[in-house]
Amino acid sequence: MQNIKKAAELIKNARYGVAFTGAGISVESGIAPFTGAGGLWNQYDPKFIEINFFNMHPKESWREMKKIFFTDMEESQPNKAHEVLAALEQKGFLKGVITQNIDGLHQKAGSKNVQEFHGTIHTLSCLGCGKKYRLDDIDLSEEPPYCICGGVLKPDFVFYGEGIPYMPYQKSAEMAQNADVMIIVGTAGQVMPACSLPLTAKEHGAKIIEVNPQPSAFTGVITDLYFPVKAGEFFAELEKEI
Repeated sequence: MQNIKKAAELIKNARYGVAFTGAGISVESGIAPFTGAGGLWNQYDPKFIEINFFNMHPKESWREMKKIFFTDMEESQPNKAHEVLAALEQKGFLKGVITQNIDGLHQKAGSKNVQEFHGTIHTLSCLGCGKKYRLDDIDLSEEPPYCICGGVLKPDFVFYGEGIPYMPYQKSAEMAQNADVMIIVGTAGQVMPACSLPLTAKEHGAKIIEVNPQPSAFTGVITDLYFPVKAGEFFAELEKEI
């Protein structure tokens, strides 16, 4: 694979390496992306994860969410890309991962510092009293599931019309500013404000390594080394070099 040695050297010599991941990294774990070929929004209307729609029609929202998020995502396992990123963090080559994904696969693979920019499916919060629940503790056959206070439970991922959680936003911005190497994996670079983070890294002098079978909004603009391959393929080669 051309330039893999260069990428390995950049990562090994990084003072502050960061990974920035999107839906593409989880495709090889059996999770469909939102856009593009086979994308969820080609099959479903995304209105059911708009916050206003959810507040008015929680039962309908939950029915759709269960079909999409609470089967494939819950049962999926990390792939080679998740595993190698976790190993790079353990070895000290990466400070952590900023992810747009809500599937929790980085943590399952062993990554410790994971900023979940768009939240997670693995916890839920009560819209009434704010009490948090682990997904494992909730009976999802009830639509919608309710808190002991009687309030409706909402998954802790960011719906359309909601803001990004404060702490992940702050920590992600900090990591992007400090990065001297950023590995971008499987994102088209079109969702704001997440897609501004690699731009921030570049502005602060970071070298950008991008892994994506299709060119993104970053390719040819801020990317220094571009690998037009699947994430698993790239990280299997990188592992050999490192």
